[in-house]
Amino acid sequence: MYILLASIHVLIALCLILLVLVQAGEGADIGAVFGGGSSQTMFGARGPASFLAKTTIVLAGLFLVTSITLTIWSRHTGSVITADLPAHSRPTFPSPAPARHGSARG
Repeated sequence: MYILLASIHVLIALCLILLVLVQAGEGADIGAVFGGGSSQTMFGARGPASFLAKTTIVLAGLFLVTSITLTIWSRHTGSVITADLPAHSRPTFPSPAPARHGSARG
């Protein structure tokens, strides 16, 4: 189930990237702020949102929900990445060295 949700998360991320790249940028009118012409798109009304803009908002919301869900899920189940590995394949980490008390000054 975790792998399915993670796959959906990656698919949403790829779709979100493509949608953002396909949309026309609104930064072209930034010169109007400094006297380059009149523009109502910088701080004024833009009109109705396009289909791509609405889809981007929905995908961003889904991305947020799947991110939070995956985070909570991995917290409750422990290490999700190594949970499915056999015991002999799991990475082992050396224990930290004991702290030395006292100073090295002589």
